[in-house]
Amino acid sequence: MSKKNLFLIGLLISFLTLPGLSRAICPVCTIFVGAGVGLCRYLGIDDLISGVWIGGLIVSIIVWVIDWLNKKGIHFKFRKIIISTLFYLITILPLYYFGIIGHPLNKFLGIDKLLFGIISGSLVFIFSVWFNNFLKNKNQGKSFFPLQKVAIPILFLFILSLIFYSIC
Repeated sequence: MSKKNLFLIGLLISFLTLPGLSRAICPVCTIFVGAGVGLCRYLGIDDLISGVWIGGLIVSIIVWVIDWLNKKGIHFKFRKIIISTLFYLITILPLYYFGIIGHPLNKFLGIDKLLFGIISGSLVFIFSVWFNNFLKNKNQGKSFFPLQKVAIPILFLFILSLIFYSIC
């Protein structure tokens, strides 16, 4: 096992054992995403598929934060753009800095596999949220089944992962 993997595992264990720090969503999620990518690479999962789930996670966190700000009555100009940009930078820049994103031989359609997966996963997650709202509107604002709001995005991300798996 490389020093980098040992470092990521140590960091993960540190954050799991410090419950007070785990409430800070940005750094913890970034570390978990980085550790998750390292684990996926260790297990041999393609970066394209890992990126799909990272993209979904980023959009999910962005939506959660914006919803939280709305509930707290915190509004400022361009907040959706600022928050979205911030979360993508917080996730992608460390991955680029540590050489996980940007390897010249890790490309899909001319774009880094992990970055392509993040973009694809983000778009599919956004579409799945729209699709869930569409279904709820068709059913007088009610879900068709319990946990539909969770199941639909996971199903869509899983289908995209299967498509990418069959391509790679």
